[in-house]
Amino acid sequence: MEEGTSESLGYCDSTVEADYDVRQWDTREDCEVRQILDRIADKWSLLVIALLDCQSLRFTQLRREIDGVSQRMLSVTLRQLERDGLVSRTVHPVVPPRVDYALTPLGRTLHQTIKALVTWTEEHQREIAEARAAYDSRVDGLTP
Repeated sequence: MEEGTSESLGYCDSTVEADYDVRQWDTREDCEVRQILDRIADKWSLLVIALLDCQSLRFTQLRREIDGVSQRMLSVTLRQLERDGLVSRTVHPVVPPRVDYALTPLGRTLHQTIKALVTWTEEHQREIAEARAAYDSRVDGLTP
């Protein structure tokens, strides 16, 4: 076995240690860190979490607010976020049935992180646009 290779197939080290290694975000299906990152970093999950920040919303309200999401994809996303403990689902016993979705306390802590990422993006979007333009110019100049 190679040096530094874990004997356990599902092993993913903690990100808290000083010798942080990005390779711990293993692509194996049994890596919990990777699975969680895949879930919370997906575009529909990010939008749902952002929209549920200050209020609970019904499914139809979420669907109206999220441009381009299909009914099926929103349903799958909400189910997965509920399974992960980030979103709660409340069914009201009325006719027709009314279902509200809200962030759980755990989901609210994630929203704080997402908000920081959005703030960073807003602050650096000009630099990123300039870097993209410079890169595209270099690449375009190389194609025959």
